[in-house]
Amino acid sequence: MQIVRTVKELRAVQKDWHARGNVIGFVPTMGALHKGHLSLVKAAQAQSDKVIVSIFVNPTQFNDPKDLQAYPRTEQTDLEQLDPLGVDLVYLPSADEMYGQGFATKVSVAGLTDCLCGASRPGHFDGVATVVSKMLLQTGADKAFFGEKDFQQLQVIRRVVADLNIDIDVIGCPTMREHDGLAMSSRNMRLSEEGRRIAPQLHQIMQQSAEAIKGGTPIERAMSTAKSELADAGFGKVDYFEVRELENLELATNLDRPARLFAAVFLEDVRLIDNIQI
Repeated sequence: MQIVRTVKELRAVQKDWHARGNVIGFVPTMGALHKGHLSLVKAAQAQSDKVIVSIFVNPTQFNDPKDLQAYPRTEQTDLEQLDPLGVDLVYLPSADEMYGQGFATKVSVAGLTDCLCGASRPGHFDGVATVVSKMLLQTGADKAFFGEKDFQQLQVIRRVVADLNIDIDVIGCPTMREHDGLAMSSRNMRLSEEGRRIAPQLHQIMQQSAEAIKGGTPIERAMSTAKSELADAGFGKVDYFEVRELENLELATNLDRPARLFAAVFLEDVRLIDNIQI
């Protein structure tokens, strides 16, 4: 497994791979890897000749400095998880490497970023869109793999790729869950034992809400019931609990078009997100 930390090194490798006719798959991560990340790696390996995994805690997508500081950094453990899988290259740039002196460019997507996580985290998706655009160009990858747990992010990246004519296939992969239904996330490790016991109820309440809506309960009533159930279960602030249309993420009032249920709630000081198809 090759490890590179600069754009120059990365480009030398990917150009050689392309010259040999290899299809390159790319899995961008912020480290603190779990089985969800590893499933993306395996998906990339199944569809590519060579696989690049990046580990970079991107400072520009954190609107709260405390959140950035608290984000786990486990480089050595991450590498130990990737090595047995046969990952071809791990890209580990520094913030200075990613954002050089005088850096002044921003990629911003309108519409898709005005709701859900974008509404409560100003600037977050500008940071995501900018760093992912840079990495897609740096890696020269043919395919990029993202988890559907961050569905809004997936739609934003698809929009960026389409609008900027970046020659890459963006592939969404199913959310990986713990045995009790909790969506796998690097943030889960910050939960206390009691918090970890409560957390799976988010997915359970979401499933109940989705079934109620499919059974004819008005969306607004189902959302109100779910928020009360979350409070009773021990969750804190509900950032959002909404049904939105699949393609444009507009608020849905019925199920005339494909839709998903999105949730972001606080438990202790950890913000948990999830989404499911209705």
